[in-house]
Amino acid sequence: MATTTSRTDAAAMAARLRLSATRLARQLRQQSDAGLSPSQLSALSAIEQVGPVTLGALADYERVAPPSVTKVVTKLEAAGLVTRQPDAADRRVVRVSTTTAGNALLARIRQRKTMWLTARIGALEPGERDRLLAALDVLDALTRDSS
Repeated sequence: MATTTSRTDAAAMAARLRLSATRLARQLRQQSDAGLSPSQLSALSAIEQVGPVTLGALADYERVAPPSVTKVVTKLEAAGLVTRQPDAADRRVVRVSTTTAGNALLARIRQRKTMWLTARIGALEPGERDRLLAALDVLDALTRDSS
């Protein structure tokens, strides 16, 4: 019986966590106020993190089809947020990297999101903040890549 109860508890916790994480992600996305679509913002962040990167590698990283990533990068390039450069070893290959403007935009977005979240956390009771702090290690463990 304890196994069934544990599974039920885990399933209920999973559903509640999924809903909370989705709501938090949505609210943080709304704080970006960058004029970019979620896929554009995700690609820009990925390029900053792993760039300079080929379009194929970016498509794999973002788990989207290559034509989709090409459209997104074209829009980011038109906005001056990324630049394409031929690969030094193989001139047929193009690598994408963020520009100074792209890096600055990401920094502003992160700062805005952090300020919003800081205010929300600051409004919590001290005991709630303590519980949140204790839960962060668990959340980090849940999100580590297990593959």
